[in-house]
Amino acid sequence: MDTSKLSETFKAEYGNLVAVLCNYYGLTDIQLAEDVVSEAFIKAMKTWSHKGIPDHPKAWLRKVSQNILNDHYRRKQNFNENIAPNYKKQVEHFSVIEITEEIIEDSQLNMIFVVCDPQLNRDAQICLALRILCGFNINEIARAFLSNKDAINKKLYRAKKSIKDQSKLNTRLDQKQYQERFDTVLRVIYLIFNEGYYSSSNEKNIRQEMCWEAMRLALFLSKKDLFDTSRIEALLALMCFHASRFEARLAGLNGDLLLNKQDRSKWNFDLIKKGKEYLQKSSRGNQMSKYHLEASIAYWHTTESKHKWENILELYNQLLMIEYSPIIAMNRTYALALTKSVDEAIDEARKLNLTDNHHYQCLMAELNRLNHNIDDEIKHLNKALKLTSKRSEQELIKKKLEIAFNT
Repeated sequence: MDTSKLSETFKAEYGNLVAVLCNYYGLTDIQLAEDVVSEAFIKAMKTWSHKGIPDHPKAWLRKVSQNILNDHYRRKQNFNENIAPNYKKQVEHFSVIEITEEIIEDSQLNMIFVVCDPQLNRDAQICLALRILCGFNINEIARAFLSNKDAINKKLYRAKKSIKDQSKLNTRLDQKQYQERFDTVLRVIYLIFNEGYYSSSNEKNIRQEMCWEAMRLALFLSKKDLFDTSRIEALLALMCFHASRFEARLAGLNGDLLLNKQDRSKWNFDLIKKGKEYLQKSSRGNQMSKYHLEASIAYWHTTESKHKWENILELYNQLLMIEYSPIIAMNRTYALALTKSVDEAIDEARKLNLTDNHHYQCLMAELNRLNHNIDDEIKHLNKALKLTSKRSEQELIKKKLEIAFNT
C-alpha cells in the first residue's frame, strides 16, 4: 500500500469531511464530526492495507463517514426510545462501586451462567457463551462442534432471537438455576482451554492466554460453595497435565511438537504434581465424569509405566460409554494400535468416516507407518495437506512426507 498517497488523502479530506458533516447534517457538535471522520480513517487504514486503496478513495471516505454518522443516530434513537426510560426508572437504585478484579471475575462467571439458559438448547447455550463472553470467532466455535460456519451462525442467530423475544436476560439466578446450568458452564470452560491448547484459527497452535483464562475461571468456580467440586477438580487436573507440556510443545514449529517427540526435561513437573493433587481430590465424589476420565488419560501420558497404553485404552473405552464422540473414538484407535493390533486399529478408524478431517488423515498416515505401509502413509499425508489451511500444520505434514519419501 502506498502510505504517502494514503497520508495525502487523509490530509486533504479531513477538514472537508468535518465541514460537510457539520454543514449538511446540521451538526453543532464539532467533536462528534471529528470522531466520525477519525473512525472512517481508521476503517480505511484497516481495509486498504488488505485490499489496496480504492479507485475513488475520497468517495469511499465520504460514504463511510455518512454510514458511521447514520449508525450513531440510530443508536441514539434506540437509546432514547428503548433504553433511557428503563434506565431512568432504575438509576435511583444504583450505587457507585469500585470495579475490582474480584467483581470482574464474579460478573464474568455469572454471565456465563446467565447465557447458559436452559430455555435454549445446549449447543446454542455453549455457542452463545463462547461467542459473546469468551470472544471466540465463528471458525473456532465450528471446530469445537465439528461443524461449519453456516450452522454456527444459524445457532447464534436463533439463540439471540430467543433472548430478544424474552425481552431481557435473567441475571438474578437462584441456587437451583446455578445447579441446572453447571454442566454447561463446565463445558464452556473446557472448550476455552481446548481452543487455547490447540488453536483452530491461529498460526501459533498454542494460545496460552486462553488456557490460563480457562484455568482461572475453573479455579474461581472451585471456590464457590454452590457446587460439587469433584468435576471442577477433575477438569483442573486435566488442564494442569496439558499445560505442563507447553514449553516442550513450543520447541516445535509454532507448538506442533508431538508428545512422543518432546523433550521431557522441558515439562513442568510442578504442574504435573498439581494435576495429580487435583485428580486425587476429584476422586472423593461418587460420580465418574468425562473430565475424570480425560484427566486420567492425560496423567498416564506423563508416565512411562509398562501398562501405560493398556490403561489408556481402557479409559477411552469408558469415556466412549459416557459420552460418544468421533474424535474420542479416533484418538482411541492409536491406543488400540499400540496395545493390540495396528490392522484392528485401522479397521476401527475407517468406520468413523472422518475423511474430511485432516487429523484423521494424519492418524491414518501414522497407523500405516506403524504397519510399514509407506505408500498408504504418503497417500493419507497428501490428503491431510489438502485439508488444512494453517501454514504451520502444512509445514509439519510436509516434513512427514519428506521422511516417508526417504524411508
